[in-house]
Amino acid sequence: MNTPESPADLVAAEDLLLFVNAAITATGQREFRSGAISQHLSLDFLHTYVRVNYRRVYAACLALDINDHNAARIVLGLLETAGEASTEERRAEGRLIAARLALLPPQRVYRLFGEVRRAGINNRRTRAILRDWLAARPDLGHDAVKYRSGVKTAARHVHLRCPEGPARMAEVGAFLFRPGKLPRYGHPLLDAWRRAHYEQGAVAELPFSVAEGFAARHGMKRAVFLERAAPRMTRLERLRTQEQRAVGDRRPDVDLAVMPLTRLALYVLALPFAQRAARRAELTGALRTAARRAAGGHAGSWGRVHAVLDDSFSSSGSGQKRRRPLAVALACHYLLEALAAPGAYRAVWTSGRGDALLVRPWGPTPLGMRVLDALEPGPGGAVPDRLVIVSDGWDNAPAGLAGEVLRVWRRRLDPGRRTAVVHVNPVYDSEGFDVRRLAAGVPTAGIRDAEDLPALVEIARFAEGRAGAAELHAYLDRRVARFLGAGVGAGVGAEVGDRGAVGDGRPGREAVS
Repeated sequence: MNTPESPADLVAAEDLLLFVNAAITATGQREFRSGAISQHLSLDFLHTYVRVNYRRVYAACLALDINDHNAARIVLGLLETAGEASTEERRAEGRLIAARLALLPPQRVYRLFGEVRRAGINNRRTRAILRDWLAARPDLGHDAVKYRSGVKTAARHVHLRCPEGPARMAEVGAFLFRPGKLPRYGHPLLDAWRRAHYEQGAVAELPFSVAEGFAARHGMKRAVFLERAAPRMTRLERLRTQEQRAVGDRRPDVDLAVMPLTRLALYVLALPFAQRAARRAELTGALRTAARRAAGGHAGSWGRVHAVLDDSFSSSGSGQKRRRPLAVALACHYLLEALAAPGAYRAVWTSGRGDALLVRPWGPTPLGMRVLDALEPGPGGAVPDRLVIVSDGWDNAPAGLAGEVLRVWRRRLDPGRRTAVVHVNPVYDSEGFDVRRLAAGVPTAGIRDAEDLPALVEIARFAEGRAGAAELHAYLDRRVARFLGAGVGAGVGAEVGDRGAVGDGRPGREAVS
């Protein structure tokens, strides 16, 4: 028999869902309808509120598919307020922080180390976490060349020992703190950096981002430099410089199919329409391959799927997040096609277009009309098993129609819930402290990368109220255990009810209903 949940339990569960949505979508950057300052202020409040009231839950969010910006903020917040945690909590937090730092891009971690230094966080636990991360780097010499200021700041802050002698660590120390002392370095990249000051041939041996500065200093022609540097470029660097390295009609060999799905969608949308049309087979094949890889074991298991995809003008994003909402919708289109049963997928774009490859941000957002189209029974009167709506939630043609359509559908036409409806939103609403919702009875989850869609649909069922707070925290415990490879002691569910109703200034329940 299920134990009745207290109001504090329900409040805590709502707060967790609200914070997870924000941590997935918000990056502190300008959005189409809100500026960077309001984004920062909104995130500052949410992070402080959840950390103070639900510290274990706050730390456990490092195991979820939140974005790197918020993961770094959680790590900084936990390290900065270590005195507020018990010994058991600090031990669990240390494991979560170490596991998450191992997944973050190195430049993001070095930036975090700089914030740790500026915040004056220099206790023994913090230094141990930073030293362990630096010790696990595969090539600290490479980092010293590519992220020199970051490595230098981290090494100074954690009192990293660089012993004298022929060891590579001593060379890194000399490179960072005593430049020019050694006539040459045994590490090939360190020595290439030394020679690149006066030798053009050494420029191509350096990481691309570092080599660009030396190439400009030497006055090298761009085409020549790119040709020489190509073997040392990362996959994304090769993609970004692809057109510059093209010779005549020959395009450099870049395997688009190995790109992450959402990033590939961003690349496709950046191409002119003529190129998209000319390369239709190549681009469509790459998107479908990436989508099948992202679907994994879920491929073909979702039955009949209909999707409403937002390509209105607001999907153009902002100067900092150019075309990001539209790219998420395009990536979700191909992923949902892979998740649906063969031949059982139907997409409806808000603009009415039928060619996904040629979509562009245009026009108003008639979500209500498009939801009606998507709910139309198919051949034989079959209704979809799932309706997925990918939109920023600004239904404005006419305003509010989508919410009313979904309300009537659920109450009058489908009370038995034959069709599972979920709304995924790629845009954070700083004023509402959450992603914008279409209707109270429709679960909404924030989304940043389309690859996370299957996991987000699982989280969305908690927002619908079909699963209770105890199940939500059990799910979070499982995610933490899977993330670490083992349990971490007391589960996050122990936090429920302890401080669930604490905290003046909590966002109103209407923001999470």
